[in-house]
Amino acid sequence: MRQIETHPSPHQIEPAHRYIYDFADGRASMADLLGGKGANLAEMTRLGLPVPPGFTVTTEACRYYLRSGRLPAGLNAQLAEHLATLEDATGRRLGGLDEPLLVSVRSGAKFSMPGMMDTILNIGVCDATVDGLAKLYGDERFAWDCYRRLVQMYGKTVLGVPAERFEQDLIRAKVRKGLAANAPDTDLDADALRALTRHYQQTVRECTGQDVPQNPREQLTGAVRAVFESWNGERAHVYRRREHISEDLGTAVTVMAMVFGNLGADSGTGVGFTRDPATGAPGAYGDYLTEAEGEDVVSGVRNTLTLEQFGAIDPASHAALRGHMTRLEEHYHDLCDVEFTVERGKLWMLQTRVGKRTAAAAFRIAADLLDEGRIDEDEALARVSGDQLAQLMFPCFAPTAAAAVTPVAFGVAASPGAAVGRAVFDSADAAERAAAGEHVILVRRETNPDDLPGMIAAVGVLTGRGGKTSHAAVVARGLGRTCVCGVESLEIDEHAGTATVARGQAAGAVIHRGDVISIDGTEGAVYASEIPVVPSPLVEYFEGRQTEKQGPSGQSVRGADPVIAAVARLLAIADRRARLGVRANADTPADAARARRFGAHGIGLARTEHMFLGERRPIVERLILAETPQERARALNQLLALQRADFTGLLAAMDGLPVTVRLLDPPLHEFLPDLTELSVEIAVADATHRPVEPERRRLLAAVRRWHEENPMLGLRGVRLGLVVPGLYAMQVRALAEAMAARRADGGAPVAHVMIPLVAEVRELELARAEAIRVLREVDPRLTASIGVMIELPRAALTAGAIAKHAEFFSFGTNDLTQTTWGMSRDDAEGAFFPAYLEQGVFAASPFGTVDAEGVGALVRIAVERGRATRPDLEIGVCGEHGGDPESIHFFHDAGVDYVSCSPFRVPVARLEAGRAAVLAERAAQGAAVGSDTR
Repeated sequence: MRQIETHPSPHQIEPAHRYIYDFADGRASMADLLGGKGANLAEMTRLGLPVPPGFTVTTEACRYYLRSGRLPAGLNAQLAEHLATLEDATGRRLGGLDEPLLVSVRSGAKFSMPGMMDTILNIGVCDATVDGLAKLYGDERFAWDCYRRLVQMYGKTVLGVPAERFEQDLIRAKVRKGLAANAPDTDLDADALRALTRHYQQTVRECTGQDVPQNPREQLTGAVRAVFESWNGERAHVYRRREHISEDLGTAVTVMAMVFGNLGADSGTGVGFTRDPATGAPGAYGDYLTEAEGEDVVSGVRNTLTLEQFGAIDPASHAALRGHMTRLEEHYHDLCDVEFTVERGKLWMLQTRVGKRTAAAAFRIAADLLDEGRIDEDEALARVSGDQLAQLMFPCFAPTAAAAVTPVAFGVAASPGAAVGRAVFDSADAAERAAAGEHVILVRRETNPDDLPGMIAAVGVLTGRGGKTSHAAVVARGLGRTCVCGVESLEIDEHAGTATVARGQAAGAVIHRGDVISIDGTEGAVYASEIPVVPSPLVEYFEGRQTEKQGPSGQSVRGADPVIAAVARLLAIADRRARLGVRANADTPADAARARRFGAHGIGLARTEHMFLGERRPIVERLILAETPQERARALNQLLALQRADFTGLLAAMDGLPVTVRLLDPPLHEFLPDLTELSVEIAVADATHRPVEPERRRLLAAVRRWHEENPMLGLRGVRLGLVVPGLYAMQVRALAEAMAARRADGGAPVAHVMIPLVAEVRELELARAEAIRVLREVDPRLTASIGVMIELPRAALTAGAIAKHAEFFSFGTNDLTQTTWGMSRDDAEGAFFPAYLEQGVFAASPFGTVDAEGVGALVRIAVERGRATRPDLEIGVCGEHGGDPESIHFFHDAGVDYVSCSPFRVPVARLEAGRAAVLAERAAQGAAVGSDTR
């Protein structure tokens, strides 16, 4: 590696270091260093594709700059060296008067962040070089178009001029030429663009007191700095938080010789996908704009041509593009997203990456590539996720209801799904309304990266411009939001908050801010009313109301829904690869039956407190008010009969599979009236001399007796079972009698008894002894495992002692998180969670994804100590984390045997259990390879 001579800074002496790589020196595996864009440009160069020459400034240089506020020593020298190589390759010079070289400067982080960071094109054009550029290409209009674009991009990105100022200047320029304000930029001639450029320069001067540099070398350095700084832009932070991308990665910067799509009708720029990113269907998809440059095609400022239409106007370039796209997909074995430019009939490839896709497309593409033999089963499983599967289970529009309503407009079906909400025309308004609990649809002429917070908050996105590769479409697909783009018939006035239908049967109809609308991202339809939604086809399949046909080897059969077929196939692979079992949290026979249909391996948590509410609550009140053993026995006997029926239904629904019954857990006062309300009721009656029933006074005395200041840390769980005579015995008896009844009916009941909130082994000993006694009283032949719910830090730390008397552990991660963090979930999420997430205290809510460092450490301790005492100890998780994809990977790694989640999340957990096994195996293999190489 060549060493570049450096000079020590006054702050630090640095060794010489390589911060720049020519495209020819890299490869796809270098994304950590070169970013995704730089690594893939290098790979395309290696493959011999027509990539303009250029080089990449590494992520290391960015991280140094972000830490120190200055470019690393030696970087300027390396820039000069690689720029000279680029000049030799093109035969042009940056700043040259006769044949000026222009370059682009683009961001490129390791992980794709579409539109979140900055790009600056046409570095090198200035007052001294614009005439030379015009002569070189024989097109004065083109030269001034390049110049005005540079001033606009540099002014906005580097100098911080508000984008609206340039937009206002552009509208005035069109009006001066007698054009409509929304006329395409291509209608401006050379004289208008020259005048516009000068207006732009004046705008920059007025806003900043500075000028866009006339020295091209200074332009280049300023652009590199600005791209580095865009890593810390607000929209980039929002996107990384949403996508769980590390803040420490930094971005690379690619510097590439410009090729121009704004040279006339035989030039243009486009974006293509090797398969449909919305549906996963095979065939090339994309958009193309003639006489366009850079971000024009994705910004939505003009509606685009399809790739098929591009092929009609330029067959040779289209054929070359299709060939390159096929080669890239074969090389990457995945859907590829490409950017390209045609300069006077010559095709140039500017970028490729593994493309963003919808959830439906992800499953279909993975299954199709598996069928085509391009990837194996493990790779197919690694390419989908539980989050994507959950998106496919969201409701969709009822077909009959949608058919009965005429859409007011149609656009591009950019991201599938059904969305119903109130129309909002501003990103901040969308975020504010969503935070207040409203469902909103963000309506914009076109979105830009600053709209990201509103897109995250909205249930759907509707734009008047743009196609499947516009910013709105790409980001919506990544977020799992329904999106309809390019609705040309809608005239959207964002300031007035209206969208007017300009033509068609609904011409004249107006959607106002706050109106309820519906959008169909699968069909591209827009409705000016609420359309009822129904369960998704995938949920119908899981419920057994749809059939999915497969061939003998598991491949989908023609005629079957390809997405359902793909999901079924990949779930079958996941089930084979998984080590973790998946059970369900279910309290009713109906929930248990649904969980079984969705593939659950049993019930990991039946919450008996849910069985004591509603009409049964007065019986619990009588239990509490009982003053004699006889009164208490009558109440318990009533509950016994009800509980027996409950458990019989659960055991029947899960016949042959385990059913874990958690004995009563919440504080008993939750089943009593509110202390304040009851006190006021009786006080008012006394004050007004109205009679009060003696039962109400007895109830008030009982409520006062049981009242606690902090009931969640008070008399609940096993404590309640030990203090209220006969309560837990009644529940165990009901379960035992239900088991006996099921056996008598020919069933195969498998029951586990879970004792909650154990903190001290003696609590377990007493509760266990009572449970065993009752089981033997009912039928000595009955067997039921007896275990504990680990939901307190002390239980995790003393797991070795507890395991002597427990046949299984089940982690109640909700309460374990509350007691470890010392905060109430219900209170914290509404009070300070948003501020904590915003300030980076939490990367994600610890109640949504398990806190691996704190709560997770307690889980690992309990697993290790419990199994040291009892090697065959079965260990599960029954908190809500059991259905969270990221948490499932942690539990797999921690050695847990199964997770339990809501019935609806069972397919998600099954998929992630299989993926956890595959990814853990890959990680182990990678570690072994690394060890061997060392």
